[in-house]
Amino acid sequence: MTNEMEPSLFVKFFGNAPIVKVLDFLIENRIFDYSKTEIARESGIGWSTLHGIWKEIEKNKIVVKTRAIGRAEMYRLNTESPIVKKFIELDRTFSRNYSDSLTVKKKAEA
Repeated sequence: MTNEMEPSLFVKFFGNAPIVKVLDFLIENRIFDYSKTEIARESGIGWSTLHGIWKEIEKNKIVVKTRAIGRAEMYRLNTESPIVKKFIELDRTFSRNYSDSLTVKKKAEA
Protein backbone atom coordinates (compact mmCIF):
# COMPACT_ATOMS: atom_id res chain seq x y z
CA MET A 1 0.00 0.00 0.00
CA THR A 2 3.03 2.29 0.10
CA ASN A 3 2.42 5.18 -2.24
CA GLU A 4 4.90 4.77 -5.12
CA MET A 5 2.61 6.71 -7.45
CA GLU A 6 2.56 10.43 -8.07
CA PRO A 7 2.45 12.46 -4.83
CA SER A 8 -0.93 13.64 -3.61
CA LEU A 9 -1.98 17.26 -4.05
CA PHE A 10 -1.40 17.73 -0.31
CA VAL A 11 2.22 16.56 -0.61
CA LYS A 12 2.75 18.54 -3.82
CA PHE A 13 1.68 21.73 -2.07
CA PHE A 14 3.33 21.27 1.35
CA GLY A 15 6.41 19.37 0.19
CA ASN A 16 7.92 15.97 0.71
CA ALA A 17 8.82 16.36 4.40
CA PRO A 18 8.20 13.33 6.62
CA ILE A 19 5.52 15.11 8.69
CA VAL A 20 3.65 16.00 5.49
CA LYS A 21 3.80 12.41 4.28
CA VAL A 22 2.48 11.16 7.62
CA LEU A 23 -0.33 13.74 7.67
CA ASP A 24 -1.25 12.88 4.09
CA PHE A 25 -1.39 9.15 4.86
CA LEU A 26 -3.46 9.69 8.02
CA ILE A 27 -5.88 12.07 6.28
CA GLU A 28 -6.43 9.66 3.40
CA ASN A 29 -6.93 6.73 5.78
CA ARG A 30 -8.62 8.50 8.68
CA ILE A 31 -11.28 5.86 9.35
CA PHE A 32 -8.68 3.20 10.19
CA ASP A 33 -6.17 2.85 12.99
CA TYR A 34 -2.53 1.88 12.54
CA SER A 35 0.55 1.02 14.55
CA LYS A 36 3.52 3.37 14.34
CA THR A 37 5.34 0.77 12.24
CA GLU A 38 2.46 0.72 9.74
CA ILE A 39 2.25 4.52 9.70
CA ALA A 40 5.96 4.78 8.90
CA ARG A 41 5.83 2.10 6.19
CA GLU A 42 2.66 3.37 4.52
CA SER A 43 3.85 6.99 4.67
CA GLY A 44 7.08 6.00 2.96
CA ILE A 45 9.36 7.13 5.79
CA GLY A 46 11.71 5.26 8.09
CA TRP A 47 10.63 4.14 11.53
CA SER A 48 13.39 6.18 13.19
CA THR A 49 12.24 9.25 11.26
CA LEU A 50 8.69 8.72 12.51
CA HIS A 51 10.02 8.23 16.03
CA GLY A 52 11.78 11.59 15.72
CA ILE A 53 8.57 13.49 14.87
CA TRP A 54 6.10 11.42 16.90
CA LYS A 55 6.29 13.55 20.07
CA GLU A 56 5.20 16.61 18.08
CA ILE A 57 2.39 14.63 16.46
CA GLU A 58 1.11 13.55 19.88
CA LYS A 59 1.74 16.92 21.53
CA ASN A 60 -0.38 18.64 18.88
CA LYS A 61 -3.09 15.99 19.25
CA ILE A 62 -2.88 14.98 15.59
CA VAL A 63 -3.52 11.35 16.52
CA VAL A 64 -5.43 9.51 19.20
CA LYS A 65 -4.53 6.13 20.61
CA THR A 66 -7.40 3.77 19.85
CA ARG A 67 -6.34 0.41 21.29
CA ALA A 68 -3.50 -1.99 21.85
CA ILE A 69 -2.99 -5.25 19.99
CA GLY A 70 -0.43 -7.19 21.96
CA ARG A 71 2.47 -4.79 22.37
CA ALA A 72 1.47 -2.62 19.40
CA GLU A 73 -0.40 0.59 20.17
CA MET A 74 -2.82 1.64 17.47
CA TYR A 75 -3.45 5.25 16.43
CA ARG A 76 -5.95 7.08 14.27
CA LEU A 77 -6.15 10.64 13.01
CA ASN A 78 -7.80 12.84 15.64
CA THR A 79 -10.66 14.24 13.57
CA GLU A 80 -11.90 16.21 16.59
CA SER A 81 -8.74 18.35 16.65
CA PRO A 82 -9.17 21.89 15.25
CA ILE A 83 -5.74 21.56 13.61
CA VAL A 84 -6.67 18.29 11.92
CA LYS A 85 -10.02 19.73 10.80
CA LYS A 86 -8.11 22.52 9.00
CA PHE A 87 -5.76 20.02 7.35
CA ILE A 88 -8.74 17.99 6.13
CA GLU A 89 -10.39 21.17 4.86
CA LEU A 90 -7.20 22.10 2.99
CA ASP A 91 -6.98 18.64 1.47
CA ARG A 92 -10.58 18.90 0.27
CA THR A 93 -9.93 22.38 -1.14
CA PHE A 94 -6.88 21.14 -3.08
CA SER A 95 -8.97 18.29 -4.51
CA ARG A 96 -11.89 20.57 -5.37
CA ASN A 97 -9.62 23.11 -7.09
CA TYR A 98 -7.87 20.36 -9.04
CA SER A 99 -11.19 18.87 -10.09
CA ASP A 100 -12.51 22.29 -11.12
CA SER A 101 -9.37 22.98 -13.18
CA LEU A 102 -9.79 19.65 -14.99
CA THR A 103 -13.41 20.50 -15.75
CA VAL A 104 -12.42 23.90 -17.17
CA LYS A 105 -9.65 22.28 -19.23
CA LYS A 106 -12.03 19.67 -20.66
CA LYS A 107 -14.56 22.36 -21.59
CA ALA A 108 -11.84 24.41 -23.27
CA GLU A 109 -10.72 21.39 -25.30
CA ALA A 110 -14.28 20.60 -26.42
